[in-house]
Amino acid sequence: MNFTAWYRRCLWTGAALCLIVVVLGAYVRLSDAGLGCPDWPGCYGHLVLPDDTATRTTAQSAFPERELEAGKAWREMIHRYAATSLGFAIVLAALFALLNRRSTRQPVVLPLVLLGVVIFQGMLGMWTVTLLLKPLIVMGHLLGGLTTLGLLLWLLLDERRRNADRQARRASWPVVAGLSILVGQIALGGWTSSNYAALACPDVPTCQGQWWPEQANFAEGFVLWRGLGTNYEFGVLDAPSRVAIHFTHRLGALLTLTVLVSLALWVRRRSPVAAVRSAAALVLATVLLQVSVGVGIVWFGMPLPLATSHNGVAAVLLLAVINLLHATSFPARLRSGSAR
Repeated sequence: MNFTAWYRRCLWTGAALCLIVVVLGAYVRLSDAGLGCPDWPGCYGHLVLPDDTATRTTAQSAFPERELEAGKAWREMIHRYAATSLGFAIVLAALFALLNRRSTRQPVVLPLVLLGVVIFQGMLGMWTVTLLLKPLIVMGHLLGGLTTLGLLLWLLLDERRRNADRQARRASWPVVAGLSILVGQIALGGWTSSNYAALACPDVPTCQGQWWPEQANFAEGFVLWRGLGTNYEFGVLDAPSRVAIHFTHRLGALLTLTVLVSLALWVRRRSPVAAVRSAAALVLATVLLQVSVGVGIVWFGMPLPLATSHNGVAAVLLLAVINLLHATSFPARLRSGSAR
């Protein structure tokens, strides 16, 4: 068996599934279906939502505190099925990496790290339900999904350049800084969404008619842990706290836009390598698209397709920055094009 080929297939399958899972997760969350199944891993005690009325009545009686809404339940279950398929692909990728470990070009540590991340991600998915959409867990679940996606891309980029010089790389620290700021902004976006603060500032570019909203309660808006037993569906914060969260996300967007645009232009100006310049152009185009989508969400009152696409474009932007980091992290002699 060609372990390398199967390993590569699992990575491609995992990357495609992971992007689907990230977008599906956003759709489930934004359509208020995060608790469409109040139990885990089943849904009202079943692996597949029953069709007949009698069985549904029995299932509903087991969870009287939550009305069974078939549409929400199915959205949540489809998301879980896709996530399970993703986990299976990553398990296989790690297995093939271990079986092929004697090859000097086969990474082993990173596939195992990826496996650990996806296992923890599954636990976060469980806690999202059992802890009733606690914002810290929901935000962590989002970051875990994007971490999984980023690791898959990095492994795929390594596979694509398998025949390139495998010398130790020198990280491009400006790109690392840009990536760090982007991750922070994505975390802020997750905090905004999980606290239902996306429309706390319904105007653009001001917030509540002010450039700096005086009523914003930053101290209350960023309390990370509020104990157990609270149902966070539709949010528990008051308006000033949500305004603070939303406004902070806007400030983060301005910082991220400035940093990534400057970074992309700087890389394009300095690098003589076409692939690196193309990677920078992709970052530039994607960050401008993401900001446009974000403005559109507020302008049009957060229509579900646009809000879901905001999460999808965020994932693509993360991939674009990781791709730029990978492209700029090869040894200088490779970046200059002197090596073949």
